[in-house]
Amino acid sequence: MKKNILEIFFFTIFLFSIVFAEEESLVEKQCNRIGNKLGSVSVEDCLAIRLSVTDGESSEGAPILIKEYPPLKKREPLGKVLLIGGVHGDEYSSVSIVFKWLATLNKHHSGLFHWHVIPLLNPDGLLRKESQRVNGNNVDLNRNFPINDWENTAIKYWIEETGKNPRYYPGPEALSEMESNWLLGHINVFRPDVIVSVHAPHGIIDHDGPRVAPEKLGALYLNYLGTYPGSLGNYAGVQRQIPVITIELPYAGIMPTKDEIRNIWLDMVKWLRKNIMEEEND
Repeated sequence: MKKNILEIFFFTIFLFSIVFAEEESLVEKQCNRIGNKLGSVSVEDCLAIRLSVTDGESSEGAPILIKEYPPLKKREPLGKVLLIGGVHGDEYSSVSIVFKWLATLNKHHSGLFHWHVIPLLNPDGLLRKESQRVNGNNVDLNRNFPINDWENTAIKYWIEETGKNPRYYPGPEALSEMESNWLLGHINVFRPDVIVSVHAPHGIIDHDGPRVAPEKLGALYLNYLGTYPGSLGNYAGVQRQIPVITIELPYAGIMPTKDEIRNIWLDMVKWLRKNIMEEEND
């Protein structure tokens, strides 16, 4: 009997080691692709974060990676934050700056918030020879989230307001894309109190949903862009009432200065401390 239990135990350990090795290999491969694409993130920078493989992948089979900074024993977090970069593959800075903030969290995670950080939601858009806004199926992930009456909202807007611009194609139907479908499922499981999505190149702060919007983060000031059919802000912020802060960096291909990266981060944390949860009425 003891022999059988030991055999099962060691076989289980063996299986776990295989799975772990496979995940490490996927992360290493993806970090090599990211580090060889972005000038501001090296392969070593990416590997140092120790990202994990999710159950999500792109339309071309690339893994969607994540880093969790969980609650710590010494304090109860104020709330849950979902931080997302690289929704659009040609917005390099939106991925690079998230890696800079990941490095900060790796050193200074205090348990103030429970973080889930996805540095690159659209690997197919970024990690091809000619990076593109859309994913591998040529769909704009930030127009692919659910909205009522798809034909007369998302599709009609794409036709009439963009002239069928392929950069903004919302897809044949809501959640037709693996990446947006996975993200919606992750939101359902994680249940973030705030979502922060990083984009470029408008150089502003946008806000959808409840809570008081931040007036500024670093040198970026609040300036509403509008709510587009099928966007994450529309879906999560307006329809589900999860505050969505969209950070629009000034340039897609040029990183903010080191001081500005730090200032945006500090202002964001300051805003989160005050606004992540609704104040209870006396």
